[in-house]
Amino acid sequence: MITSAAREAIFERPNEAAVAGRSLWDFVEDSQLQSLVLGPSKDPNAKVTILLVSPVSKRTVLAVKAPTTDRSATAVDTERKVLSELARLPARHVLETIPRPVDAVEFDGRQAVVMTAVPGTPMMMSYLRRRHRRSATSVAADFAAADGWLDSFRRATAGEPCPLAMDEGVCERLRRRFADDDRLDSDLDRLAEIYDRLHEEAVPRTAVHGDFWFGNILVANGRVTGVVDWEAGSRWGEPARDLARFALIYALYLGGAARPRRRVAGHPGIRLRTWGAAVEYAFDGSGWFPELFRRFLSDGLARLGASPAPWRELALAGIAEIAAFTDDDDFARPHLELFRRLAHAGRGQKEIR
Repeated sequence: MITSAAREAIFERPNEAAVAGRSLWDFVEDSQLQSLVLGPSKDPNAKVTILLVSPVSKRTVLAVKAPTTDRSATAVDTERKVLSELARLPARHVLETIPRPVDAVEFDGRQAVVMTAVPGTPMMMSYLRRRHRRSATSVAADFAAADGWLDSFRRATAGEPCPLAMDEGVCERLRRRFADDDRLDSDLDRLAEIYDRLHEEAVPRTAVHGDFWFGNILVANGRVTGVVDWEAGSRWGEPARDLARFALIYALYLGGAARPRRRVAGHPGIRLRTWGAAVEYAFDGSGWFPELFRRFLSDGLARLGASPAPWRELALAGIAEIAAFTDDDDFARPHLELFRRLAHAGRGQKEIR
């Protein structure tokens, strides 16, 4: 059982509390909660996540994100600041799905953030379940849950409309990352055309998650109950980024463990000859999944107040963003190649709805 003193120590601290020599392990001991350490992510700048569980209810009460490098420490601090800003939102129904920072503690000389846990089961669990990805009903439910949360989040955080801007440093980052690529100038010229088309649309600036994919979404009873990992987030940004990220990553992993040149059950139009083949199928294939993918993007643009027509440009801009900002170079390069295949092949192509 958590004592009143321990509860006060955990929950009554300022959201932006600074590390004052208190270690993570002292915090865990004082909380009287049981700890479950999740291994660091596979990213080059990994974080360790520790879940603090009530010994009585067996439910997770708090989560701690601890950095392992200086760069990951910056990401963790960014997440703490974003969550602190979001905690001031008046919309309770949205706040219940977002972790709230409650303390900052020391971990191996760096600052870790302690935050409230949000309920639900990771959407990844159902996504990876056998037969889930081949079911039009199950996949549509995932897209509907994500769409519902994004719409509520937009309504709770919306500001004034501005031209739809998807660059936000993407071109500069691509130039630095792929400086030795002889074809990059052509890619950047095409990307400039894409940005110009999107800039014709006006959407409200809102808070943005920045990495809104099924691995960061918790669900229960068909709705999103929690969204975690806000280190790429911002209080004011381009909401279309989250729209594109969810659709693209969902499509990217659609093939699961299928081997090259193998077909994907439930999706006869996918032939995994190249990396990203399922995304190419979502862009230009026929069948229930490409239709769902394109409708999710076009309807999402319409809900933001934009024309649904440039769904393709939005998705291409999303691929370029991943190529620019992902930590893993081995993940960035194939995204650039995927952008290259789709962006140049799609020039002049009729819009598909």
